[in-house]
Amino acid sequence: MSSPRRETAAAPDAQPGIGIAPHTPVPLLNIANILTILRIVLVPVFLAALFVDGGHSTGWRIAATSIFAIAALTDRVDGQLARKHGLVTDFGKMADPIADKALIGAALVGLSLLGDLSWWVTGIIAARELGITLMRFAVLRHGVIPAGRGGKLKTLVQSVAIGFYLAPLPDGFAPVSATLMGFAVVLTVATGLDYVIQAVRLRAGVRRTGA
Repeated sequence: MSSPRRETAAAPDAQPGIGIAPHTPVPLLNIANILTILRIVLVPVFLAALFVDGGHSTGWRIAATSIFAIAALTDRVDGQLARKHGLVTDFGKMADPIADKALIGAALVGLSLLGDLSWWVTGIIAARELGITLMRFAVLRHGVIPAGRGGKLKTLVQSVAIGFYLAPLPDGFAPVSATLMGFAVVLTVATGLDYVIQAVRLRAGVRRTGA
């Protein structure tokens, strides 16, 4: 009579892994990445609407604000879809923040060219965004630094503040717009420093989750 251990042992010719579904790679062309690409495509459309009639047309300013809002909304949706449905890709981790920076940067430069926003605000935010983007590529061989909660909050506040500057609102809203933009500048600098720390740790071989 065989021992229980021998009865439960696998057959010599059994192959490990049989019956276990192999890992299915995430397709590059998924809904989350498509929305990210759409955000990039909407940037020139937004700028075209913003500069119609020298930026002084109320109707076109509303149109530009609407296009900007739609593009900014895709930033929330694509991230949620990617996490919920397991559609996170390295392309998405890199393209998503680049799409954010393209949209935000275009809006800031456009507003400054129209004289609606001080250039020093645009300069600080643009310098931070460009610097972080270059840093991401510099450390890419060591790993990808995804956009985290701090970066997402920064982008959200920037988007809301820009929306106030874009919309043809009464002059009474000027203090609200300035306060929101000031908060956005503070978050921009703070999260930029945090990304630098992450990059240094990544190069040193110390990984940290979040941003």
